[in-house]
Amino acid sequence: MHPVTLAPNQPADRFYRGGERIAAFRDGARLPAPDASALLRTPEDWVGSCTTLFGERELGLSRLPDGRLLREAVEADPVAWLGAAHVQRYGADVGLLVKLLDAGERLPVHVHPDVPFAREHLGLAHGKTEAWIVLAPCRVGLGFTRDVSREELDRWVGEQDVAGMLGAMHHLEVSAGDAVLVPAGTAHAIGAGALVVELQEPTDLSILMEWQDFAIDGPRDGHLGLGFPTALGAVDRRASSADDVRALVQARAGTRGELLPGGAAFFRADRLGAGDAWPAGFAVVVVTHGVGRLVGHGSGEPGGGVEPVEVTVGQTLLVPAAWGDVTVEDAGDAEPVELVLCRPPLP
Repeated sequence: MHPVTLAPNQPADRFYRGGERIAAFRDGARLPAPDASALLRTPEDWVGSCTTLFGERELGLSRLPDGRLLREAVEADPVAWLGAAHVQRYGADVGLLVKLLDAGERLPVHVHPDVPFAREHLGLAHGKTEAWIVLAPCRVGLGFTRDVSREELDRWVGEQDVAGMLGAMHHLEVSAGDAVLVPAGTAHAIGAGALVVELQEPTDLSILMEWQDFAIDGPRDGHLGLGFPTALGAVDRRASSADDVRALVQARAGTRGELLPGGAAFFRADRLGAGDAWPAGFAVVVVTHGVGRLVGHGSGEPGGGVEPVEVTVGQTLLVPAAWGDVTVEDAGDAEPVELVLCRPPLP
């Protein structure tokens, strides 16, 4: 068991534009300016995914270089991938989905259900609290500035009153390096030009409040098959103060170590560099800057440890629990390495 470098896993023909900046990031190239004329509709790269798109049987699942689905590999040897403590508490459920997301246009206003809603109405163990580790600055809408009645919410959606929705939301400018927590139930809209590492509960549950001018049939596909009278019950219609919303930016650029303390019940994220380490366990690594190496310890092989794994900006990797504790090192005179470490919640 050793780290696996992942190829892109970008479902095609999504309902919003994007993908050019993911390609540039993965190539280690300078990010291009957002281009409103771009036509790519591959705005999401599902990294280390054991989760399918809503309603699909396989689309969205990651494949290992040997051709196996990651989900099948984990189910076949969960302790090696996830660790004994994780398996004892969660079984073979990885409990995490990581994406690269490139908003080639502003995303529609939408919301994700929480665990109780998903359990009651969809029979699922996970909702979709999520978080964004920002790689390119953007503007985001997040939560309501005032209480919103159910009648007003229904009217916004039924009439597609986008100005009304956006006008009742908080709007924040976020910078590269910021980490933003988005609790389930919070109405939100990521602005054009965003490139983020997105951590989330392992589902694809989105309820659309807005679909006008997007390539999707909202009345048919925007409510998870529940109908809007039920689906819109997932929306948190309460007012949030400006301080409440600013507190969702859990870490700022330059923060090393833990980035999302408020999301620890759902996932963990850390920004690491040379000299940092993490204990054995399943991890998705996104290399955001520079060149370096990962060194595993306690693999169980004679003498312990294995050959270090070289990493460079734009790579995404899976690190199995069986590789042991991991330390991060720089690589000679190259630009110092920086990475985002994404992990499931603690067992």
